[in-house]
Amino acid sequence: MSELVEKQIDKLVEEVGYAEVSRLFKTLKGGKRLRARLVEKIAPDESSAPLLGAIIELVHAASLLHDDVIDDASLRRGVASVNATEGSKQAIMLGDILYSKGFSALVSFDKAIAQSIADAVTALSIGEMMDVKMAESFNSDETKYLEMLYLKTASLIEASARSAALLSGKDPQRYALYGKNLGLAFQIIDDILDIVSDEETLGKPAMNDFVEGKCTLPYIYLHEALSGEDKERLESLHAKEVTAEQSAWLKAKMTEHKTVERSYLLARRLTEEAMAEVSDEPGLIAILETMMKREY
Repeated sequence: MSELVEKQIDKLVEEVGYAEVSRLFKTLKGGKRLRARLVEKIAPDESSAPLLGAIIELVHAASLLHDDVIDDASLRRGVASVNATEGSKQAIMLGDILYSKGFSALVSFDKAIAQSIADAVTALSIGEMMDVKMAESFNSDETKYLEMLYLKTASLIEASARSAALLSGKDPQRYALYGKNLGLAFQIIDDILDIVSDEETLGKPAMNDFVEGKCTLPYIYLHEALSGEDKERLESLHAKEVTAEQSAWLKAKMTEHKTVERSYLLARRLTEEAMAEVSDEPGLIAILETMMKREY
């Protein structure tokens, strides 16, 4: 990740002017900075690209802080979440500050760029609300799930790519499609890793999505493949702590019906569509390839 982006992130946080915000922000693990990397890759010659990337990363960090409160998550990227160590009130307020600081810095950019990011924040907030609502019962609707996935995760990645294209005078639609598909594939791979990886690798409990009520693609495809008592058993396990035996049954049925493989194939198709849009940019293709191969 560019040191310029990290310096801009630190500068924005310092400009808030409250030591407690700086202290809490330093406890956050930075992650891959995917959205900022996209901005720098798409607009490498623009002097304001690091600032735009930093703003988007602040917005993303804010959304994760709120997400952890909603999910009552104790871990984020393998370390204790702010809501676990400082309480939900502090996590929410820190998220609010990061959102507002990001928006105040965003107004220095062209209106179309600012609008793109602002619209994405509205979309991801709606996506979060949809995610919570959908967890109330077993969702077997793939289209509905992918719509939520787009709003909650892909919309900000799409906006990152679009805004970078606008900043550098490139075709925003072409890069928006790349970002949208990257975002969808990224989350589908995350959904798969929640099932096939262990807690140490994930930095959170394995198969936690289903326990939280989230019916990701492998579960949706499994529901479609099962019938009779097996389908009823799957539905009965929704949003409950599963035993080792129940977890083994779920994984065995997924293996039998190849639901993880089917999910991966969709992610691969989305990735190939994205690659077609940026076939002349090896750096952006490399991001897609790395994302598809990641383990955490």
